[in-house]
Amino acid sequence: MALIAYLGRRTVDHLGAFGDFCRFSGQTVAWIPEGLGRWRHLRLLFPQFYEIGTRSIPVMMITGAFVGMVLAVQMVTQFKALGMESHMGTVVNLSVLRELGPVLAGVMLAGRVGGGLTAELGTMRVTEQIDALRAMGADPVRVLVVPRFVACVLLIPVLVLYADFMGILGGYAVSVFVYGISDAEFWRHASRTVEYFDIFYGPVKSIFFGVAIGLICCYKGFRCAPGAAGVGRACTESFVASTMAVLALNFFLGMLLNTVYEFLYGVRMVL
Repeated sequence: MALIAYLGRRTVDHLGAFGDFCRFSGQTVAWIPEGLGRWRHLRLLFPQFYEIGTRSIPVMMITGAFVGMVLAVQMVTQFKALGMESHMGTVVNLSVLRELGPVLAGVMLAGRVGGGLTAELGTMRVTEQIDALRAMGADPVRVLVVPRFVACVLLIPVLVLYADFMGILGGYAVSVFVYGISDAEFWRHASRTVEYFDIFYGPVKSIFFGVAIGLICCYKGFRCAPGAAGVGRACTESFVASTMAVLALNFFLGMLLNTVYEFLYGVRMVL
């Protein structure tokens, strides 16, 4: 009986936390039109653009470059054994554009930006700055959450493009300058297989990654327990939850976008 009571209590707690998260997400989305429609609210975005976007570019570029290089190192041996090393351009480009670039960019954003957002908002909660905003008549969600959420959603597709570019460049450099694959063949096969749909495949998925990361990390910061231990636990929970959300969304969005691609390809073939 004690076990059943414990499981029931934990289930109710998780359902209550999920309902609270949904309410928090609804409040955030509801404030976006008004926040973007006023200049004094719009000015709150620029510091977040710098913190989330500009300062994340070096991390994304380095991560993308090494992803492309590692992919080339792992694939070139198998392709040479099959006599298909000239197709390295196809594998590197499609793998980086469709999966590795957006997913790793989302994970890095969850670690670097998401952890920072949770720690910042959690510290504000612990030091009662959020309560002070409420006492002054300002809505903390509008002032603190909406700019950070909007910046995450708008800038992660740009960061994914940086990661994709460096991943393709890194794979090209290793394939051509280390393993001696013809650069003309590398780009010829890449240009024949990569389409515009593939270029926008990653940024489209990353928009949903940004939504999940922004909401989860801001929510964890707003609801963290008191004290330094509470802030640290909230940062850990936000990173784990954001990473799991990115991986789960990547699966479902991949299935959806593949269905859309097949539909468009079939229409194109009929025409």
